[in-house]
Amino acid sequence: MSKINIRSFSNENDDGAPDIVGVSTFSSTAYFVPSKGTTAQRPSLHVEVGSIRFNTDTANLEYYRGDTLGWSQFELIDPDLGGGTGSNTGLGTRGLVMGGSPDNSNGNNTVDYITISTLGDSQDFGDLTDARKALGSLGGRVRALAAGGTRPSYTSTVIDFATFSSTGNFTDFGDTSTQGQSYAGLSDGNRGIFAGGYRGGITNIIEYVTIAQTGNAVDFGDITQQQGDPSGVNSSTRGVVGGGHLQPAKTNVISFITITTTGNAADFGDLTVARSAVSSGCNSTRGIFATGNIGSTNMTNVIDFITIATTGNATDFGDATTTFWNGLGGMSSPTRMVFGGGITPTVLNTLSYVEILTTGNSVDFGDASTLGQRSTSSNGHGGL
Repeated sequence: MSKINIRSFSNENDDGAPDIVGVSTFSSTAYFVPSKGTTAQRPSLHVEVGSIRFNTDTANLEYYRGDTLGWSQFELIDPDLGGGTGSNTGLGTRGLVMGGSPDNSNGNNTVDYITISTLGDSQDFGDLTDARKALGSLGGRVRALAAGGTRPSYTSTVIDFATFSSTGNFTDFGDTSTQGQSYAGLSDGNRGIFAGGYRGGITNIIEYVTIAQTGNAVDFGDITQQQGDPSGVNSSTRGVVGGGHLQPAKTNVISFITITTTGNAADFGDLTVARSAVSSGCNSTRGIFATGNIGSTNMTNVIDFITIATTGNATDFGDATTTFWNGLGGMSSPTRMVFGGGITPTVLNTLSYVEILTTGNSVDFGDASTLGQRSTSSNGHGGL
């Protein structure tokens, strides 16, 4: 066998890599170093489908899917996400649907769950520590958290938690600093963020908890404006908050934070339509904002998407099967987002889904066990 030691080589014009024809085998036990650069440095001209590079902004490998779909991050199928057997291990990411308001006024304590990879109706999981609607909710790999919420003559400071892989009732975790509801929830798996919402009025407050440790929420900073009923998506490093209620107007503003730090949010861009009570979900690269309230009882079925690692305005994704607002917050696996419920003004329990890395209209998934304004959490979203 021959061996050639060489530091670099290029094509005959010295303006790019050479073409290697046939089957190439790398048999070393060391490593292979791909090209690397920032998101802004991504090649966009004459890129071959299947090209691989390392993104230094996101610290992940990514591959080129063609001129329409562009660059996407390699997604891990992690057995810690639960569900599945054999070759399907890790495909059973679980989503929880919590609390709610079957009659658009009173809250309930019901919690049910779905397996995001499997179409069908939700199943009973357990109960929250008390009945309420409009919670702020988020998830790590192991724990789901639900914070605040309201019912007639009562607004909560309570943060509850449960373990995704089991079933049973939620347990007390701690408290937010003040009574509140309708927060955007974000998580990188270690830290949970509650942003915006209502605390006696619309607010720009951001608070955080360490998901693995029970205790009270701590001040993080502020989002760029006061936003009631905002929605959130995130990667493993960045949290993004979009939409909301400005009393009485709606907002299309999107802002972002770096989850591992503390401090105020910075401007990201705008949604395609100003609206509040938006359903949202994400994988590690793309965030989805679906449906929402555009004013009074007016609703939209618009679905937008953003690339989380960049900044800029949202882009049209497709349409939801139903036009509604105050729906489920959205539950995500690395490939799929499930959302639904809400008010049309009839109160709904229907669920639909989209495949995150594509574009197009949502498709029927099944039904939730209870109607109304319910909060959600999942253990396979983009921050994990």
